Amino acid sequence: MIAFDSPGWLLALPLAALPWLLRQRDALPNTWLATLPRDVASDVLALALHAAAALALAGVVLAQAGPHRPEYTVERVGRGAEIVLVLDRSRSMDQGFGGSRSAGNAVRGTGPEALDYYSRLRASQNRESKGQVARQMLADFASKRPEDRFGLVLFSTLPLRVLEFTQKPEAIQAAIAAGNIGRGLSETNIGLALESALGFFAGRPYTGSRIVMLVSDGGDRLDAAIRERIAHLAQRHRVSVYWIYIRSAMGAGLTPAAGAAASPVSDEAAPELFLHRFFESMGTPYRAYEADNPEALQEAIADVGRLENLPIVYEDVVPRRSLAEPALAVALLAVLLLLAARWMEIRRWA
Repeated sequence: MIAFDSPGWLLALPLAALPWLLRQRDALPNTWLATLPRDVASDVLALALHAAAALALAGVVLAQAGPHRPEYTVERVGRGAEIVLVLDRSRSMDQGFGGSRSAGNAVRGTGPEALDYYSRLRASQNRESKGQVARQMLADFASKRPEDRFGLVLFSTLPLRVLEFTQKPEAIQAAIAAGNIGRGLSETNIGLALESALGFFAGRPYTGSRIVMLVSDGGDRLDAAIRERIAHLAQRHRVSVYWIYIRSAMGAGLTPAAGAAASPVSDEAAPELFLHRFFESMGTPYRAYEADNPEALQEAIADVGRLENLPIVYEDVVPRRSLAEPALAVALLAVLLLLAARWMEIRRWA
């Protein structure tokens, strides 16, 4: 189906008949040729030149009318998972990240070893921020999962749905890179971000693995109401939760201290541990990784890769395509043919 931006220009299409109506000018004087045999080649050439002139006029008129093929949706069948990436854009993500937790504990104090450790830590913070690492992690992860459908939510105080489900690599990479624009706010609201991410699956038929992948450098003490909503949505839509926790230099980590309760959600727990325990209590598949080294990321990617890749039926939007360029190309070729014929035309008899 073809549509037009300015269909009024189509009223000028009859102008394409002008080359057939106008009489030949600049004819050379000649004797009576009625007795000569018919020149088929000349007749074919004359028809071709008239047709070229008509095509040139028609192509220009059609291009002015703005022809295009409107966007439409097609149903496709693929294999993979539906993954919503939830990326923290708070101000703390613009800072550097720490190394292993054991290393940090080993150098507590003010001795030479501690000073050397913190000097190296400050140098690493100047090289790369946690946000840059997170975006690189997500970009690499998405590039290794070409059969998946990805959505993206950026969040600090409020969530921002940057990308709806798509399988187009260029759109996915561009959306992840867009998280690098500007500086984040000082507050984070992981609860609203997770609720927004789980909303991606509302009204979609369940045909394969569903994942919410949270990438954050901190936790959040969610109130009881939003914990209930998140758990309900995760169970209703059968969504697995993966948390890649980019630990700060002084972050508490996801391992509870010795003697601490392992399962109940406690207000006394650190925000990271509070959120970790809540995820464990939701009753849906959950994995957590302290991504302070490349090995943790590889483990997360390997785990997701082991998920069952069921066939997924989804609708893909084929974008609008302009047809003005082909019309102008035809007109240009016709004009070049006319110019070539004009250049070879005999001006006088030899």
